[in-house]
Amino acid sequence: MPLMPKRVKYRQSQRGSRKGNSMSGNTLAFGEYGLKTTERCWITNIQIEACRVAMNRAMKRHGKLWIRIFPDKSYSKKPLEVRMGKGKGAVEGWVAVVRPGRILFEMDGVSEAQAIECLRLAATKLPIHTQFVRRGIVL
Repeated sequence: MPLMPKRVKYRQSQRGSRKGNSMSGNTLAFGEYGLKTTERCWITNIQIEACRVAMNRAMKRHGKLWIRIFPDKSYSKKPLEVRMGKGKGAVEGWVAVVRPGRILFEMDGVSEAQAIECLRLAATKLPIHTQFVRRGIVL
């Protein structure tokens, strides 16, 4: 089952702004290690799920994993070969808006080498550059 809101007030949303840096969610709150973004983008629910699966397999479900982003913004798309006009297209999927400095994932209960490997695997599934962070120290 994909990540998406149970209920939203308005099904279709506007694109909004992605400028600026992340003002919240930019420090480690739960775990010892984390994955921080250095770019801005939309991360889809499928990409988040791919990261979660890759990390859980790599850590063999020993430690604890926190996902700090949630895809609560819908994006729409009109069908192929449809003329302009006639309203906004149907909802195509859900995305999380990510700005530079945002912590995407946190983990604890594993060694640092294992955390680096798990978060490296997750970073390969994402369309942006990220960096590994440790509590108290930024690498």
